Amino acid sequence: EPAAPVKEVPLAPVAEEPERDDRRSRRQKKISLPDALTVKELADKLSIKATEVIKELMKLGQMTTINQMIDNDTAEIVCTEFGFEVEVAKEKYEDVVLAEEIEEEEDNPEDMVFRAPVITVMGHVDHGKTRLLDAIRNANVMDGEAGGITQHIGAYRVTTEKGTAVFLDTPGHEAFTAMRARGAQVTDLIILVVASNEGVMPQTREAVAHAKAAGVPIMVAMNKMDLPDANPDRVKQQLSELELIPDDWGGDTVYSPVSAKEGDGVDDLLDIAILQSEMLELKANPSRSARGIVIEAKLDKGRGPVATVLVQRGTLSVGDNFVAGSWNGKVRALLDDQGRKIKTAGPSTPVEILGISGVPQAGDEFSGVADERTAREIGSRRQQHERLVAMLPMARVSLDTFLEGVKKGIVKELNIILKADVQGSLEALKESLSKLGNDEVAVKILHASA
Repeated sequence: EPAAPVKEVPLAPVAEEPERDDRRSRRQKKISLPDALTVKELADKLSIKATEVIKELMKLGQMTTINQMIDNDTAEIVCTEFGFEVEVAKEKYEDVVLAEEIEEEEDNPEDMVFRAPVITVMGHVDHGKTRLLDAIRNANVMDGEAGGITQHIGAYRVTTEKGTAVFLDTPGHEAFTAMRARGAQVTDLIILVVASNEGVMPQTREAVAHAKAAGVPIMVAMNKMDLPDANPDRVKQQLSELELIPDDWGGDTVYSPVSAKEGDGVDDLLDIAILQSEMLELKANPSRSARGIVIEAKLDKGRGPVATVLVQRGTLSVGDNFVAGSWNGKVRALLDDQGRKIKTAGPSTPVEILGISGVPQAGDEFSGVADERTAREIGSRRQQHERLVAMLPMARVSLDTFLEGVKKGIVKELNIILKADVQGSLEALKESLSKLGNDEVAVKILHASA
């Protein structure tokens, strides 16, 4: 007997699952791109795998690797394909924050202690900067040193009855400016050396302009007071025109008469400088990983790369892993300003470091890191960043690009260095330019000379 036909039960209609397209299902997001970036950096910005970006670039006819650099236009096409809207404002590649940068530690107010001030000596050529620094060093030489010769490392500590100060032995304000241009705020106080018999000279004016632009307090050392033609009142008058009003004239700039050659007034200068610094209430946290600035670096034939570092925060110890600019290393030895080996260096301590993989630049940031692997990764990353930046075309600053920055609210100040053939033209230009500022943009004349 034939089997009864099985009654077919109609199945509920299953809704067809649309083919999933991640790039279309993404919420439309805005993204800002630099002038150029690597495939990996673009993938990180889009929060997708680098392989997806490489596939998309292959469709555009570009065979790339994960670390290869792509230009902004190509990156913009890829962003659009993945459903991202590219903002008109584009970052400069140099300003992109590196993903592997060192995390900033927060300082506990209870851990903050007073630190020694860092003082830079500046002034015109032949006005006695070097001799004054030598006089300061000799005033601090230990009695046991043979022949009174002090080995110094470009920065040194001076201890007096009033306290301790660190002096930077830089070649002049050019080095100071280079460091400031790299974002290195190194010094707390500037001692401006002016020869009493010559008065204010062009480089004196430039030094004042640099110090004011950096916002660093200034005190004046009127040198060569032992000479018969010394005229301290003329120095005060000339510097008053640069807004450095002497304290005995009702201003707030301290003037100290010295003779570096004879050694007169050097101790008083040191005491006043330390007293001035105490008013700034300088503090730092010694119980954290070290942070500081590279003062100078060189390749020594016997010891390899050597860097002079000013520790600004934290404590640096032998055996610590660190990154200095785009180089990494492990502290093999620490030498103080007397050339003696030390085991640790706290805030406001200048030290010479052995154990770095290359020669960093003056003004590079120095940071202690947790382990050797992290140090090597950050160093490698920064070296790659420098290579990529070097490949980019130099950004030309013109009035058009400046106006663009003003419109976007990025630029608030127009800094001008003014040069003219005669003093009369200079004064007229200064007056005219200073009137051009408005509520949106201020015109600031950093330096003017004829």
